[in-house]
Amino acid sequence: MGKRSRRRGQEAMPDAPESAYTSDGGDVLTLRGAMTVATRQEYAALGGTAASGAEDIWQRRVEFLFERLAVRWELAGAEPLVKQKELIGRYRFASADERRWIRDALREHLAEWFPDVDAP
Repeated sequence: MGKRSRRRGQEAMPDAPESAYTSDGGDVLTLRGAMTVATRQEYAALGGTAASGAEDIWQRRVEFLFERLAVRWELAGAEPLVKQKELIGRYRFASADERRWIRDALREHLAEWFPDVDAP
């Protein structure tokens, strides 16, 4: 009851725009077109220590963006993934080709929607 009463009188927040990217194999990745200031700051702060290499930092940045921006992943012949845990879990098991495609989609998406954010 408390949650319901807090929502009364508030306007609904508009949904963030979404963009879909299709792989050569027919998979479709849908990415969110909005990112909070806090998320941008957290992404910018991602780095490593002298012990962590550039490759490790780069992988963390890609996974961070995927986790924050992925809304839906339709894999050819399977039920679309829409839950955050499912999406990140599937990303972690993605093949090298799938990860390359995801990385390219993220770069394209950042260039279009977030030109001020450095792409991994």
